[in-house]
Amino acid sequence: MSGPRYPWWLEPAAAAGAMLVRALGATWRVEQSGLAAFDAAIAGGRRCIFAAWHARLLPLVWTHRGRGIVMLVSRHRDGELITRVIERFGFATSRGSSTRGGEEGVMDLLRRAEEGRLLGITPDGPRGPAGRLKPGLIFLASRSGLPIVPVAAAARSAWRLRSWDRFRVPRPFTRVVVAYGDPMVVPPGLDDRALESWRARVETALEAHTVAVSARAGEDA
Repeated sequence: MSGPRYPWWLEPAAAAGAMLVRALGATWRVEQSGLAAFDAAIAGGRRCIFAAWHARLLPLVWTHRGRGIVMLVSRHRDGELITRVIERFGFATSRGSSTRGGEEGVMDLLRRAEEGRLLGITPDGPRGPAGRLKPGLIFLASRSGLPIVPVAAAARSAWRLRSWDRFRVPRPFTRVVVAYGDPMVVPPGLDDRALESWRARVETALEAHTVAVSARAGEDA
C-alpha cells in the first residue's frame, strides 16, 4: 500500500521554513528560567512531557533543538509540514491528534516514553480552540507516570499570523523568554470525572504560567 500523497511544494516549503527558523533564532536574545524545575523533572534519567500552547511553539523548536524530543503532530497536511520542519531540528514525531488518529498517536507516545524519550505536546492543537487543553495529555500522563512540565515562550515583539490561534513568530533581534513551570504528576487510574478535573487543573496552570511569562517578556498586545 502506498503512503499518503503530498503536493510537490511541501518539501521546498519545509526547507524554507527551517531556514527561516534558523535565521530568526540566531538573532533572538533568549532568556531561560525555571531550569531547576526542568532538571528536577528529568533527574536520574527520568523523562517528562513538555506542554505548551500551539501558538508559542516556534521559539521552543529553536531552544529545544537537538534533544530528540518526540512531538505529537496532527495528520493534517499542515501537520506534515510541521513534521518536516521540526525533524530538521532533531525532533522526532508521532502522528495523531484529538481529531484524527488521536488514540493511535497517544499510544505511540506511550511506547516512546517506555524507550526513555522526552515527549512534547501542544494540547490545544491542531485546530483549537486556542488555549483549551484536550484530555489526551492527561491520559498520557496518567498512563505513563511522567510529570507534565508546563512550558511557555513569549517575545517582546512578534508577528501574529491569521491562524486559528494567532500563531506567534518573534521578530528578529527581539527578547524571547522561555520558562518552565513546576512539574505536575497526574495520578494513575483516573475515571472520567477525575480526568476532567485534572484536565481543567493543568489547563489553568499552563495558562497562568503563559500569562506570567508574557508579562515578564513585556510581550506586545
